Amino acid sequence: MRRLVASLALCALLAACGTAADLDEAPVPLGDFRLGHTVVVAPNLTKGPLSREADVDEWTAVVRAAVEDRFGRYEGPRYYHFGISVEGYVLAQPGLPLVASPRSALILRLTVWDDAAGEKLNPEPRTVTVTEAPSPQTVIGSGLTQDRETQMENLAISAAKEIERWLVRQNRWEGWFGGRAANGPGPEAPASGDGAPAEAAPQARPAELDGAAPGAAGTAG
Repeated sequence: MRRLVASLALCALLAACGTAADLDEAPVPLGDFRLGHTVVVAPNLTKGPLSREADVDEWTAVVRAAVEDRFGRYEGPRYYHFGISVEGYVLAQPGLPLVASPRSALILRLTVWDDAAGEKLNPEPRTVTVTEAPSPQTVIGSGLTQDRETQMENLAISAAKEIERWLVRQNRWEGWFGGRAANGPGPEAPASGDGAPAEAAPQARPAELDGAAPGAAGTAG
């Protein structure tokens, strides 16, 4: 718990990992990936220092929506499931001196399941940490320019993008989702219709997903 709070405090002082404004573009190739179930839980949710309040239901809903918006674009022939645990957050609040105004941050953990194989791709959950993206609205702290809901949505979008970056690396270097050979000619390729047909609907989600991600494996960024 102390380590997580310390991580949140550090994140609140750092610049952002990036932004995610590319959902209208063709997705980066990700092999045979197609999103099955997205299970988001927050059993150990921790609020960081100098943060606005947000509850478990709010966080699980906004993270699930951002993940499904991003990964629902993939139309590969094989289903994969996500188990996500929201671990901690900072939502910058207004009314603080500029020097003390924290940046919003979000920490979550991800497990990826192969539906057909019925097993995890990563035995230990991947830890993903993001901070708010730089913009004219956040340069002096988003607590002064954004409401709580906007902060949460932006963090969730950035977390989904960071997950995508990591999965692309795993596809290229670890052979996930059929490896590079399954990527085809690239994002300019025609959409669904000319490739292999998708599998039948995914199996029932693995029971372990409902308890998602108790451990950590590394920090994305």
